[in-house]
Amino acid sequence: MTPLLVFGVIAVYFLVLLGISHFTSKKADNNTFFTANRQSPWYLVAYGMVGASLSGVTFISVPGEVGNSNWTYLQFVMGNMVGYAVIAFVLIPLFYKLRLVSIYEYLKDRFGQRSYYTGSVFFLISQTIGASFRLFLAAVVLQIAFFDAFGIPFFVTVLVTILLIWLYTFRGGIKTIVWTDTLQTTFLLLAVVISIYMIVDQMGLGFSEMITTVSESKMSKIFDWDWRSNRNFYKTFLAGIFITIAMNGLDQNVMQKNLTCKNQKEAQKNIFWFSITFFVSTVLFLSLGVLLYKFAMDQGISIPERSDDLYPLLALNHFGILAGIVFLLGIIAAAFSSADSALTALTTSFCVDILDLPNKKTHQKRTRLWVHIGFTMLMFLVIIIFNSLNDSSVVSAVFKVAGFTYGPLLGLFAFGLLNRRAVKDRYVPVICILAPIISVILDQNSVAWFNGYQFGFEILLVNAGLTFVGLWMNHNKSVNPK
Repeated sequence: MTPLLVFGVIAVYFLVLLGISHFTSKKADNNTFFTANRQSPWYLVAYGMVGASLSGVTFISVPGEVGNSNWTYLQFVMGNMVGYAVIAFVLIPLFYKLRLVSIYEYLKDRFGQRSYYTGSVFFLISQTIGASFRLFLAAVVLQIAFFDAFGIPFFVTVLVTILLIWLYTFRGGIKTIVWTDTLQTTFLLLAVVISIYMIVDQMGLGFSEMITTVSESKMSKIFDWDWRSNRNFYKTFLAGIFITIAMNGLDQNVMQKNLTCKNQKEAQKNIFWFSITFFVSTVLFLSLGVLLYKFAMDQGISIPERSDDLYPLLALNHFGILAGIVFLLGIIAAAFSSADSALTALTTSFCVDILDLPNKKTHQKRTRLWVHIGFTMLMFLVIIIFNSLNDSSVVSAVFKVAGFTYGPLLGLFAFGLLNRRAVKDRYVPVICILAPIISVILDQNSVAWFNGYQFGFEILLVNAGLTFVGLWMNHNKSVNPK
């Protein structure tokens, strides 16, 4: 693909996003930005959330990872389905009953002001690092595909990218995101379907032969029963449940979209149909992974050392112009659909939780605008720091550490929902800081300390458990009536 073709694709794509932003942000106010006036069609939210859930990391990594861990990722997704059921039947009713704008307002009612700030700050840290990391990967692809050809430095690539996201989100906020996510989900799924079609066509396979090729491949093994493996079924399945609850149900980024639905029943329908669509989409990605490796081996193409490089290599160089264009749109859509909603959620959480903006009488819109600009520039700086590290393993480690910050959120909400005991609010921040620190230490030393045992995703449960125990030891004798 020539740099000019790449530029044309990106330019047209963003013009469409800006067009959607123009129509969805008419007469927009803070209520529109934060909640979309609670008028979003549930089916639109459900479909769009697929793109936001399948980030750029997933888009590139899941097909490539098939060569390393087969289909064991599906064990995790099976757990996700149970987690989404908990969100639909436990958290959605709670949040709708309380009419929350930010879900962390629950912590203030349940525990106190410091617990409320603690939950919000942990979300702000997690989301800033996570969204910046995902956007960093997309910016690297754009740099290689277009900006390098013109000698444009990486920081300009990042600045242009993040300013474009700011342009189509700063007025309509979550209302715009609900509609742009629909477009971006479509491009993401089209990229996978067209890539599969191109592979099958070049290999001369029919539909039934493709199914046979995928199902009979050694790479399609789903279950891992080795108790020491970090891919063990029980560990991965349970982690899938609780990571979904923590990183979806207790994440303002995700729940803000659910809370834009008209009522509780529509939000629950949204979760149900989204989870089914998400599961099918994951199966498509895993099937693509098997076919990518099969195609590369049949064509005598060297498998890249990094599994993440396999899909971009084949899509941009071996599947033709159409597949290359759709792949580029897919990676942009996957990264931006998570980054734009993250930027909106960060702005919402800071305005509501930290500044208490809905209760301020003046300058609400101006303040929200400046907060939105502030988080845009913060994400820019974090991405530049990632790039300056110049070490993918270090960057991945930073991203992994950010994942530990969801443990205290899970512990806080679990303690609040499972019993009515009050806590000493002033000690909650200390407990929530110590829990992830101890979890990181356990994760780094588990092989030596626990007879070869490796923590996988289930380290989140350890983190949440430590938070829960800390809160229990810190509880008051009195009972909170809420």
